[in-house]
Amino acid sequence: MSGHSKWSSIKHKKAIVDSRRGAQFSKLTRAITVAAREGGGDPDANATLENAVRKAKEASMPKDNIERAIAKGTGEGGEADAIESVLYEGYGPGGVAILVEALTENRNRTSADVRHAFAKNAGNLGEPGSVAYLFEKKGVILIDSAAYSEDDLMVAVEAGAQDISTEGDLFEVITEPAGFTPVRRALEEAGIAMDSAEVAYRPTTLVPVDEAHAAKLMRLIDALEDNDDVSAVHANFDVSAEVLERVAG
Repeated sequence: MSGHSKWSSIKHKKAIVDSRRGAQFSKLTRAITVAAREGGGDPDANATLENAVRKAKEASMPKDNIERAIAKGTGEGGEADAIESVLYEGYGPGGVAILVEALTENRNRTSADVRHAFAKNAGNLGEPGSVAYLFEKKGVILIDSAAYSEDDLMVAVEAGAQDISTEGDLFEVITEPAGFTPVRRALEEAGIAMDSAEVAYRPTTLVPVDEAHAAKLMRLIDALEDNDDVSAVHANFDVSAEVLERVAG
């Protein structure tokens, strides 16, 4: 567990608020469309699509919007074929490694925008492979540790969770990508509320960052996430929850 997980929780809550204002609907729609294109339009058989639809519902996206996004992804040709997944790699303030996931129909535009965000916020966009080796793709579920005990989360272990750790006020449940949906469903069926649940690039090593660098780093992450083409940002920083709350405020 690290400050990175705490920041993920903070950003997740902020994203839901923003989505209700309509600011994130285009990102959510694009994620659903690409997931449906790549894995089919049945959420029960496509874990990526199920996750994208769940996030859209959390953001109060209308059912009709979700269904249109799925139909666009499963349809012939059109906009869905023009959207591609791109992974950008770079370094932020304090030597923090950053992975940026994007869904775009114009790679040149997105690359220029991402490069500008890095340069303007004390970061550097790197070459492919420069930091990706520092991350692994895992299912990550965050749960309020003040509301539940480890015994309450044994259903996650029984459903296939790899690990459960705790620090401060959060439990972090880790799964393999393929095991994410069964574990999340088991927690839901047990009535466990989750702060966030997603398949994400999780850092294998962490870089301690002081408050001054943390503030600059969060500005960079915010700038990247504000880009309409960016679907997720991952970083390997380790900062105390107290510092994150201050810089997030």
